[in-house]
Amino acid sequence: MDDDLAAALLRTLRSPGRLPGRLLLTGWFSFLHGEATAGDVLAQRHASELLERAGVPYDTAWSPGFRPGALSLEAARPEAYDTLLFVCGPVHGPQVAALHAGFRTCRRLAAGVSVVDPADPAVTGFHEVLARDGAGAPARLDLAVRAPVGPLPPVAGVALSSGQGEYGARRRHDEVNERLTGWLAGKDCARVPADTRLDTDDWRLCATGEQFLALVSRFDVVVTTRLHGLVLGLRTGTPVIAVDPVAGGAKVTAQARAVGWPALVDADALSPSVLDHWWGWALSQEGRSAAARHSMG
Repeated sequence: MDDDLAAALLRTLRSPGRLPGRLLLTGWFSFLHGEATAGDVLAQRHASELLERAGVPYDTAWSPGFRPGALSLEAARPEAYDTLLFVCGPVHGPQVAALHAGFRTCRRLAAGVSVVDPADPAVTGFHEVLARDGAGAPARLDLAVRAPVGPLPPVAGVALSSGQGEYGARRRHDEVNERLTGWLAGKDCARVPADTRLDTDDWRLCATGEQFLALVSRFDVVVTTRLHGLVLGLRTGTPVIAVDPVAGGAKVTAQARAVGWPALVDADALSPSVLDHWWGWALSQEGRSAAARHSMG
């Protein structure tokens, strides 16, 4: 495998007489109706590192749907750049082709991309294409593979309750779920739905209790409004933040008290500061040790 895509991009950027004065870095993460995948964004990060290494001034265009307030393609002035670089993903379709029309005065490069149809105007509009695969191109290591990354954040399993009409006016499920998920969206963590419902036909759900325990045991923390999210999380030795969605407390509170688990929040006491406190505790050595004492592994 030829994995020198990064080196080839550096050579292109540094080619005699062609060093960009200012470059616009783009990709599918730039399109309002595109998508920002983990691979796209990590490829962007690697490309940024290479541009900085080459001493090339640059801006990145982001979709306003993904990064509101950042520079967008619509706001980027073509006359401010002499070079456009498109990274990652397939080069095809009208959105990519539109870059050539909008930035016609720029030298246009593509790197780390897949070429499905070499005759596609989206491809032919580039002055140079450093493909990772397709149309006879040598297989090259994707730019995302060696992108610089920071410490990996914790993985949070999220098991939420809904329904439970038997609690009548004491139900706070909708409000609790909205506030809880809104808080989680702001945490630096990988969020994984952990539905306690079993199903033998739906591949997204566990089919046995053992499968659910295997899933929960991989998490760093469980955030739940369900009784069994609490007790089964603790059974695997995983710290749990339990929120009782019933005003005044109901079965989640009862189980937390039965097992002596402190990270319990009442529906009416739910706030970001309270959740932040238990988040820090659950991920600390104290929280992990407390959960380990409840393990029945």
